[in-house]
Amino acid sequence: MVTSRELGKTRLPLWAAGFIALVCVVILGLSAWREWEARKVDLGNAEIEVANLAHSLVQHADDTFELADTLLVGLVHRLEIDGTGPETIAKLQAYLPTRKSSDRIRGIFIYDAAGRWLATTERIDFSKLNNSDRDYFRRHRDSADPGTLIGPPVKSRSGGQWIITASRRINDIDGGFAGVALLTIDVSYFVKFYERFDIGANGSASLLNTSGIMLARSRDNDGAFVGRDLSNAPLFKGWDSRPAAAVYYFKSPLDGVQRLSYYQRSSRYPLMVLASKSQDDVLAPWRRAATTRMTFVVGLALLIAMIGSYLVRQLVQRQRTAQALVTTEANFRLLAEQSSDMVTRISLDNRLLYVSPSCARITGWSAEELLGTSALAGIHADDMERVEQAIAALKNGEAEEARFIYRQRHRDKGEIWAEAALHVTLASDSGTIDGVVAVVRDITEQKDLQDRLASLATTDGLTGLANRRAFDERLADEWARARRDGTQLSLLLIDVDHFKKFNDHYGHLAGDACLRALGRILSAQARRPADLAARYGGEEFAVLLPNTGPDGCAEVGEGIRQALQDLAMLHAQNPPTRLVTASLGGAAALPSQAMADCSTLVAAADRALYAAKDAGRDQLVMSGQVIPWPAKSA
Repeated sequence: MVTSRELGKTRLPLWAAGFIALVCVVILGLSAWREWEARKVDLGNAEIEVANLAHSLVQHADDTFELADTLLVGLVHRLEIDGTGPETIAKLQAYLPTRKSSDRIRGIFIYDAAGRWLATTERIDFSKLNNSDRDYFRRHRDSADPGTLIGPPVKSRSGGQWIITASRRINDIDGGFAGVALLTIDVSYFVKFYERFDIGANGSASLLNTSGIMLARSRDNDGAFVGRDLSNAPLFKGWDSRPAAAVYYFKSPLDGVQRLSYYQRSSRYPLMVLASKSQDDVLAPWRRAATTRMTFVVGLALLIAMIGSYLVRQLVQRQRTAQALVTTEANFRLLAEQSSDMVTRISLDNRLLYVSPSCARITGWSAEELLGTSALAGIHADDMERVEQAIAALKNGEAEEARFIYRQRHRDKGEIWAEAALHVTLASDSGTIDGVVAVVRDITEQKDLQDRLASLATTDGLTGLANRRAFDERLADEWARARRDGTQLSLLLIDVDHFKKFNDHYGHLAGDACLRALGRILSAQARRPADLAARYGGEEFAVLLPNTGPDGCAEVGEGIRQALQDLAMLHAQNPPTRLVTASLGGAAALPSQAMADCSTLVAAADRALYAAKDAGRDQLVMSGQVIPWPAKSA
């Protein structure tokens, strides 16, 4: 009858497989959730930016039309008091140019009740011009409303450009219609103002009236979008129920770009502004970073799945081995034959008297091929003396057991690492030493893991370059070698410009990617076997160049700076280039007996680095001659 304990052991591989699958799903799920949250953060930051821009633009529009309104109120008041007689018009014609603001107000016009031009700031012959056909003129003529009317954009009859009109009705002394006072603003004025703002390659800023007519739009110097009727666009459907300002996602009917925007109505005029960014532009950095991160996570999940699959297979294999062992006889030979380690018996003349079947896996030769051969055959020459000494000590009675690691030739794999545990055997009749039993196992994988761990101890985990500890050790060694051989030694210190601002603006994940990119550049530039590229600390890196003078050091440093410039990694907080740059300080020394400490070379390179920063960054500064520090006076 199968006990619950035995049943649990039988199901262990299934539970292990389920656990590994759960771990992979959790890792992928958490990574996907994190990327989605990062996406929301990027969109949220963009929403804040366009909202702030919309606030600024609506304030600018209010100020512009408030200026126009003020001028119109003054003109209409004067005309309604003084009338529109020839003398008043003559004075007004001289007065109007003094009220024109060159940067905001295009022109000022006065029309009589028939639409004839009475006065204007434009220097043209207007004696035969008539504006009675204009929509704003007809509306003032037919309505007694004294308020300012902001009309849709029209082509100017005096200049031919697109203009936005602001007009007021002029009444005669009896309250009848006496004409119109008109003030115009160039559409290009708003376009030029909007182009001052950085809203991305596909972003836009628009000024519309509340009826959905486009008054001005950024990047529209030819007026292609001016006057477009967007009243049927989704934004204007249910317009009365919408809040005065809000975030709005939409697909632009003008250029088909999916946009993230913020609209805000004016509280004083029938106007609204719409500041928008291309959603693809906003999410492009996130997509690139997310693709990199998710590729890594998926790779990690696949690696875990592969390792887990291997472990499950090993569990199944071990269960099968254990089941086989339960059914075999419990004696040494059968245990040895079922062991994964190679068990051998060695005679006093070093011949193999017994070899377990595991020898085929560990050495590649079968037991029949190994019997009678020397136990020392296939041992690496560099390890041979040590192994012979250990076996001799056992046979001489100096020790009862020994354990050592050595290199062993494998028939198919070449060379492997093996660990041997040896114990003497005694003759049953005399009790004297008659041989040695050796248990040998293949530890190649463990040795490789140890070597990798040793490498990790001297490697920076983020960039893959040497870490500070490895750099300090190598610097001391190269300094001693250069002093002994009489050769030059150079050092470059590299610091990423405004890296804290980069991290604050783009996030730490982007900062890590920036450091990894610089690490790849340094690895490519430090081409010689003796050169060493290292992460010195934070965003500071170092390149050690043995047997290199100042000219060679400067050449390598300039190559690093140029390669980083060619990478063209965006850094909005690093004017004027707005790209990731680095400052470099270089120093070269010919170590002598008087310069016992390599810190002089580091100090010289560090001073040069700070000189590069003080000089404006994104440059290489080479230190002067490196000399020993003067001894302090007693």
